[in-house]
Amino acid sequence: MKLILVAVGTRMPGWVDTGFDDFAKRMPRELPLQLVEVKAEPRTTGKTAAAMMAAEAARIEAVLPPRCRRLILDERGEDLTTKALARRLERWQEGGDDVAIIVGGPDGLDPALKASAHETMRLSSLTLPHAMVRVMLAEAVYRAWSVLKNHPYHRE
Repeated sequence: MKLILVAVGTRMPGWVDTGFDDFAKRMPRELPLQLVEVKAEPRTTGKTAAAMMAAEAARIEAVLPPRCRRLILDERGEDLTTKALARRLERWQEGGDDVAIIVGGPDGLDPALKASAHETMRLSSLTLPHAMVRVMLAEAVYRAWSVLKNHPYHRE
């Protein structure tokens, strides 16, 4: 099983790539965390937000592996604790399908793409910069894995 973070946006600041890579490298071989960047629709074309989200959704769909479990990040999603995320991670591993964690662009995600999700989760009630979400999500997944393995990274 693979965890695939599909995120709209390219050319992130160096600290984002460094932070994400640090946690991705800590993941075990049997549970790799991969980043797939999707080009954002230019905001200067005069297209409506709905049209831009639809174009981004088409790009996201194109990179998703077949039969993957889709987890959408959304501010109205389920609020999970670290232990709840660990239990979810354990269930995903038992299921065996790849899990795509999908982060939208500046306008969010297309409603049809949201409707195709198996699960919806939020990282925070705060509005977060999309670049920071990549690092926070990678850390949260690593922390959840460490809980499952009784690794000392996570402390109560």
